[in-house]
Amino acid sequence: MRIGVLGTGNMADALATHWVRAGHEVTIGGRDAHKAERLAARIGGSVKPAGLRSAAESGQVVLAALPFGAGVDVARELGAALEGKVLLDCSNPVGPGFRLLTEGGPSAAQELAAAAPAAHVVKAFNLCHEDVWRMRPPVFDGRPLAVPVCGDDETALARVRELVRDVGCEPVAGGGLERAGLLEATAALFIALWVGEGADAQAIAPPLAYAAGPSHPETEGDTAAFR
Repeated sequence: MRIGVLGTGNMADALATHWVRAGHEVTIGGRDAHKAERLAARIGGSVKPAGLRSAAESGQVVLAALPFGAGVDVARELGAALEGKVLLDCSNPVGPGFRLLTEGGPSAAQELAAAAPAAHVVKAFNLCHEDVWRMRPPVFDGRPLAVPVCGDDETALARVRELVRDVGCEPVAGGGLERAGLLEATAALFIALWVGEGADAQAIAPPLAYAAGPSHPETEGDTAAFR
């Protein structure tokens, strides 16, 4: 698969490294040519450095590894270069005090889709710190990390699911792009718990066997939280 990466930061580095190892053709795009060249050299293999437009034009999938807000501006600038492409959004609109910056409005992924209406936007890879994505592979207690994926185009979703597996993770169907805001809100909550409270966010969810309802007859009437 041909992958264009918009950005030269930590997420670009972590994810592109996996995809190069998996045999994909990756082009790193940045406004700063020297940063793109340094990242391409660090990743190695067949990675090519380029400008943002060239990276977008080169890829079947284009990773927007950019801060919230910057991705929208870049998508507008690139215009037709993103037409028909899978545009993969891993951003988190989280501000001071772990506040969700999009609260009351469209999600970051929906804003990106509005800025690039001819692209197929997919939300994924936003729930973990970049160091988790650097793991080879991200496996915890013997279980591969699950990665929720949200999008509306089945071909685009299939390509992103392949890229999730190439990182060593398991894709999870997260629904259409209208549900991407739930992923972003989850990230805001998790970051607040991890960083703000020092809490284990993983411990807030019960095992799957208990998640959908009562496991014992004596608790059958106690499901109000799901109504």
